[in-house]
Amino acid sequence: MKLKQYQVDAFTSLPFTGNPAAVCPMESWPDDRLLQAIAEENNLSETAFFVPAEGGYELRWFTPASEVDLCGHATLASSHIIFDLFDHPDPIINFATRSGNLSVKRRDGLLEMNFPAATPQPHPQFETLTAGLGRQPIEVLCAFDYIAVFEDEAEVRAIDPDFTILSKLDLRGVAITSRGSDTDFVSRFFAPKLAVQEDPVTGSTHCELAPFWLERTGINPLQNT
Repeated sequence: MKLKQYQVDAFTSLPFTGNPAAVCPMESWPDDRLLQAIAEENNLSETAFFVPAEGGYELRWFTPASEVDLCGHATLASSHIIFDLFDHPDPIINFATRSGNLSVKRRDGLLEMNFPAATPQPHPQFETLTAGLGRQPIEVLCAFDYIAVFEDEAEVRAIDPDFTILSKLDLRGVAITSRGSDTDFVSRFFAPKLAVQEDPVTGSTHCELAPFWLERTGINPLQNT
């Protein structure tokens, strides 16, 4: 079997920045063990695989350790390949995924992703999270990740996690966040359980962070780094 694979730096206009994702187009689904082996060898935070389907494509994402339910930057990377290399004729791409139907629209030379919102709920402080982050957040919430809220951007930047401890979390990972100095909010994301210690840019966490900061600030649209 011969497969083509592309590497795309998402969320950037400059090479060697943003968040790299591998994209592997396929005609049909092979055994899942092959998909996982490819992702493990790529050793990127995500490898995306897609196959043609009625009305669009089926899309799946794998970290070096496992398949995941949702990934933003690898969806963006896949859309770039479909629009620009596959000459997709329509302004919208529809994807069937483990998180339901997702769409990506080309608008004014940019790609706009429509992802499901997940409003985070308050969660008690707990020792594993505090120990893993090396300091106690002012607030903890959860959706499909834990969200640890800190006082300011300097504190978010200074955190040096213990990934061995964070790998014991029962959810996918933890996003740390605060109001930003020059943007509406800042964030970082750690998912060592999925063999991703720190993801450079995590689109899927914004399904949680955007509703949280919209409620807190009333700012729409939000900007973050």
